[in-house]
Amino acid sequence: MLKINNLHVSIKGKEILKGLNLQVNRGEVHAIMGPNGTGKSTLASVIAGKEIFDVTEGSIEYKNKNLFDLSVEDRAREGIFIGFQYPVEIPGVSISNFMKTALNEIRQYRGLEPLSATEFLKMMEDKKKMVELNTKLTNRSVNEGFSGGEKKRNEIFQMAMLNPELSILDETDSGLDIDALRIVANGVNQIKNENNAIVVITHYQRLLDYIVPDVIHVLFDGRIVKSGPKELAYELEEKGYDWIKNEYGKSI
Repeated sequence: MLKINNLHVSIKGKEILKGLNLQVNRGEVHAIMGPNGTGKSTLASVIAGKEIFDVTEGSIEYKNKNLFDLSVEDRAREGIFIGFQYPVEIPGVSISNFMKTALNEIRQYRGLEPLSATEFLKMMEDKKKMVELNTKLTNRSVNEGFSGGEKKRNEIFQMAMLNPELSILDETDSGLDIDALRIVANGVNQIKNENNAIVVITHYQRLLDYIVPDVIHVLFDGRIVKSGPKELAYELEEKGYDWIKNEYGKSI
């Protein structure tokens, strides 16, 4: 589904990703771990289509299409979802209106009829239960006045509503207490299936106790330097990222 080959990315002349390779297939959950400043969020932003980054070399294929030929909007319509570390507020736009517009845009792109009001409301009720999202929140503007945990639950609610083929979750666990972490992870686990793929970007092993990955990758100095099974997360937790620093002989 997703093939990244020799990806080099810079911002304002500073190279951040330095030849990153990654392949993600349908039905898989991948976790990307690594210390601060190694390019994890940059990778998510490049896949999303943020224009502040310069791709100087390499390629990204998504469903056998050149990702860089797709606009930001078409990437979403093609089934890519990005859950950001710091979800933005959109004053004056209710969550329900936001989701209905987004869903019907995707349906139109795929040649489907818009959802009826009844169908949409039923879907909203079903998906809210997955992340224990209060109806009062969905009647408010997107993320406006939400706590950190509420914003992250709203992100996963949006993911459930849009039913993406590829989800990139950038530090979804950041700032969550244990109860919110459980709710968010439970929502992700209900969404994953054999037809989609999920990439979880995180610093910590604790999220991976709830969302169990098929593969863990260690991103260091702009490259994936090590991949392995879920046990790799425990090794990182025990040894810390200094282990990677020492093994690869580079400064963080």
